[in-house]
Amino acid sequence: MTQTDTPLTLGILIFPGFPMACLTSCIEPLRAANEIAGKEAFRWTVVAETTDPVASSAGVSFGPDTVLADLTEHDFLFFTAGPNARFDQPARANAALQRITRSKTRLGAFSGGVFPLARTGLVAGQPLSVHWCYEAAFEAEFPDIERQSTVICDQGSFVTISGATAVFDYMLTLIEEHLGGDIMAEVACWFQHPYVRSAATSQKTPAFSTAKSKDLLPKKVTQAIEHFAEHIEDPIQISDVADAIGVSARSLERSFKEATGQSPLKYYRMMRMNQARQLVLYSSTSVTEIAYMVGYSTPGAFLRIYRESFGVTPINDRRAKNSLRVKSGDALPSGISPARHAHPDPNLRRWSGRQ
Repeated sequence: MTQTDTPLTLGILIFPGFPMACLTSCIEPLRAANEIAGKEAFRWTVVAETTDPVASSAGVSFGPDTVLADLTEHDFLFFTAGPNARFDQPARANAALQRITRSKTRLGAFSGGVFPLARTGLVAGQPLSVHWCYEAAFEAEFPDIERQSTVICDQGSFVTISGATAVFDYMLTLIEEHLGGDIMAEVACWFQHPYVRSAATSQKTPAFSTAKSKDLLPKKVTQAIEHFAEHIEDPIQISDVADAIGVSARSLERSFKEATGQSPLKYYRMMRMNQARQLVLYSSTSVTEIAYMVGYSTPGAFLRIYRESFGVTPINDRRAKNSLRVKSGDALPSGISPARHAHPDPNLRRWSGRQ
């Protein structure tokens, strides 16, 4: 535990369409820690590029405390954004960022904020935590940056965090470091936060068309999915996957239907379509190139299956996303169609309620 009378200072840099849950998951545990400790152990500043109010993905607007150009030294500055976020004046923003990093401020990002952070060119190839729903789009735009699938990557000069609950976890870690484990535990209990994940914890990823995450599927099904993931651009035969994991094709078919309610071929196709949708929504890659990137030799077949999967063409999907970016949220995970996003699974709603 680090005892000091000087508050730990955090800047939260918000962009239009930023995920509000990440902002509150940062501020609320620190606010509670200050109240329990009876002193200002943590201080935070909401930062934006201009003085104008910034609308979150939920449509709630926040007025910044200061602008980036005027920001003074802080211990951390976290980018909080959707994946499409960019600075309106990149040169001026980069000058401000270089100034504050020279004063020992550590840069970081919450969720999609990793995209504008990487676009600054300041990360110098260091590893970053990238949320699973942005992996394909991030790799397409930044192929030379190492992606980590852990919930937190706290290496070198950067701290990157994937998901609002992981932001809460990291704040609890800071509370433990600066105020001790007793206060950290009390803060966690205030919010009924069941456990604190370490930075090395892998992200939970959903299994398509089931109420389970991938780690809860049978071992052979999980192994098959791993093989599918390695062959998105160069499709592999289901019989070859079965051979690779040591089961018959018939056994793999039966296991998949029992675990997911669908055939391995249909599941594999949905994996490819969801990766394609990431690229449609969160990158500027052409639709024809996306078709090739997910293993289709002709755009025609890709367009047909995309429409069957999501009820909309890739062009219209991208156009609708861009036109409703702030109103509908800038962090729509892959695999969730607009209809499902509007009416989320009740189990997911309960999980979100803990964030």
